[in-house]
Amino acid sequence: MSAEFTGPHDFRVADLSLAAFGRKEIALAEHEMPGLMAIREEYAASQPLAGARITGSL
Repeated sequence: MSAEFTGPHDFRVADLSLAAFGRKEIALAEHEMPGLMAIREEYAASQPLAGARITGSL
């Protein structure tokens, strides 16, 4: 399934059925990475990376 949304950013979602799994993964990361969550809280208001594209590779 593919879905397109319009708004401030146009994007395409490959598989909406994976949304619940993604939310669980985010919740797990919040629990297992307290340092990252502290940084998230500290910079939430200023959003210094707003608009930046960030990629990663393993």
